[in-house]
Amino acid sequence: MYPVQAMHKHKVFISYHHDNDQYYKEELIRMGAEHAVFIDKSVGDGEISEDLPDEQIRRKVRDDYLRDSTVTIVLVGTETKRRKHVDWEIYSSMYDGIVNKKSGILVINLHTTGSRLGRVAHAREKAEVYPGVRNWTSISLRKKYMEEYPYVPDRIIDNLLANAYISVVPWFRIDASRLRFSINSAFSDRSKCNYDLRRRMRRSNS
Repeated sequence: MYPVQAMHKHKVFISYHHDNDQYYKEELIRMGAEHAVFIDKSVGDGEISEDLPDEQIRRKVRDDYLRDSTVTIVLVGTETKRRKHVDWEIYSSMYDGIVNKKSGILVINLHTTGSRLGRVAHAREKAEVYPGVRNWTSISLRKKYMEEYPYVPDRIIDNLLANAYISVVPWFRIDASRLRFSINSAFSDRSKCNYDLRRRMRRSNS
């Protein structure tokens, strides 16, 4: 593991489906506070008209919601990919603005998804997050990603295919030490991410 003194507490925004997955968000906050893992920068979402231009939505989400966060954790449950606010938060996290630069992104698949597979994007991650796992396979096709991660938002899948530095971790792998490592890795590699932002922003929930 990285020595504790080498780790900084990064400012983290948590993107999730509020109605379905509040328990997991609160557990993550509890873990973060109890073990001094990260600084929670999350705020409740509000009403933003889906009729606004993409750039205006992006700017409002970044300035009002994400603020000065540098890492976004996407908690993936069974309805997450259908939520417009989650898509807006992911897009705004990936956007490299003049004032607010792009964030690192960490995806956590919740128990409800049934997914137990991880994706490694950072150095030392196999040893730190997946000790004992020896069999790894690479995925390069959208169809395969969607089979393995059926509930992960499409914008995240776009960027897994683009080899962005985004790790996917199943919830059961998360503890304070691994969470600290994963957040620090997402932060450290964020400037190397050439995020794919070609997908239009979601205009409604489905």
